[in-house]
Amino acid sequence: MKKMMLVWALMLTVGLSSTFANVIETVSQQVVNAFKKDFSDAQNVSWEVGKTFAKATFKMNDQVLYAYYSKEGELTAVTRNILSEQLPINMLTSLKKGYTGYWITDLFELAAGGNTSYYVTLQDGEQQLILKSSGSASWEVFKKEKKNIQ
Repeated sequence: MKKMMLVWALMLTVGLSSTFANVIETVSQQVVNAFKKDFSDAQNVSWEVGKTFAKATFKMNDQVLYAYYSKEGELTAVTRNILSEQLPINMLTSLKKGYTGYWITDLFELAAGGNTSYYVTLQDGEQQLILKSSGSASWEVFKKEKKNIQ
């Protein structure tokens, strides 16, 4: 019985090791090299691979960041979750004035192509709104969904 358990444990260990190795191998060396060049101080890096991109989740300067790369190794965007107090004051004021009665469930900053945008998910009792920053002082509705009330 002990021998059988040892064999199963060994098989499980080898299986998990090869699973993780395969995940790492799916990120091209070109993408990994570009990431190391762009974020040399990154720590705790983990990768997810989609059909057209690779996403690195990592920690740098005590923040969790997400970097998106094309399959060719081109950095396409960097995002980070933020608190509402980290929004530019004009954006925060506009949000508070225009959306009273809603609460924030998600907020992140996106840097791409030399521009910075903000996306905020708001909810009230009936609907969920996702807003995108438009310029430096206003918001536009990116997506609107009714809640399923049962």
